[in-house]
Amino acid sequence: MSQVTSIHPAPSRIMEPGPLSDGSRQGTLRDFITLAKLGITVSNLLTVFTGMWLASDGYLSFRLVFFTLVGTALVIASGCYLNNYIDRDLDRHMPRTQSRPLPNGRVGAKTVLWTGLGLGIVGAAILLLLVNPFSCLLSLVGLFVYVVIYTIWLKRTSTLNTVIGGISGAVPPLIGWAAVTGSLNLTAWVLFIIMFLWQPPHFLALAMRRVEDYRAGGIPMLPVVRGFEVTKHQMLRYVAALVPASLLLYGLQVVGALYLVVAIVLSVVYLVLSIKGLFAKDDMYWAKGMFKYSLVYMMVLFIAMIVSVHP
Repeated sequence: MSQVTSIHPAPSRIMEPGPLSDGSRQGTLRDFITLAKLGITVSNLLTVFTGMWLASDGYLSFRLVFFTLVGTALVIASGCYLNNYIDRDLDRHMPRTQSRPLPNGRVGAKTVLWTGLGLGIVGAAILLLLVNPFSCLLSLVGLFVYVVIYTIWLKRTSTLNTVIGGISGAVPPLIGWAAVTGSLNLTAWVLFIIMFLWQPPHFLALAMRRVEDYRAGGIPMLPVVRGFEVTKHQMLRYVAALVPASLLLYGLQVVGALYLVVAIVLSVVYLVLSIKGLFAKDDMYWAKGMFKYSLVYMMVLFIAMIVSVHP
């Protein structure tokens, strides 16, 4: 699978995180919920639970599920807080992010930083002490990739940001699996591959829709650096790879025929939509449809895994 590999420096004014904000306002509860990016957190918890469910053959204790989901949610929220803190200089330049709590000045930068670190420490401690050390380690790997590799480094320097950064988004089902078994096997890695391949077309569709925002922020997203045609071809390649990857679970006899039917239907629709993008006259309309469908694809596919798991 080919991929753009060149590094494209962002404008010098955004190469380093900006200075601490002088804002001293503590913000509202809504501001703190916004900083946690609940949509990202909740969708990731679905994949965590799926990993647990498949690993346990459908038999789980409430205690294990509760502490795994709570601990993972706090670590994910930590990553979102730290992402907001690091990206506060970029967010000032993009119309869609200027109203966020940090660039808008509703919450002080130090407050966001320490809250993010605190959430990560508490979440990791829950996984370490009340689940198992391996699930804790995996959560910290995902946090490191998201905060350091993606947010601090690649988001500001390379079109590979959505690809390599996707590792962090593929870790949650591994956390769920490890929480039950204390190890990883081939099935767990298939879940990882599915999530890893799903993320580039999902986030590149968003990048196309927000291309002017990213351009204003000086962020080298693929649509900004290489244009829409290259981006659409890259998305098609990842969707094409996702099709056989999504069928591997049935081949491993982890899930039943219901999942196979759902995965085939979802994949065919996704592939057709991706091919249509090569001939689309309205790229923004197509990208909006692709983004929405990617969310449907992921949610329905993982729900099908849960419903169709072999006892």
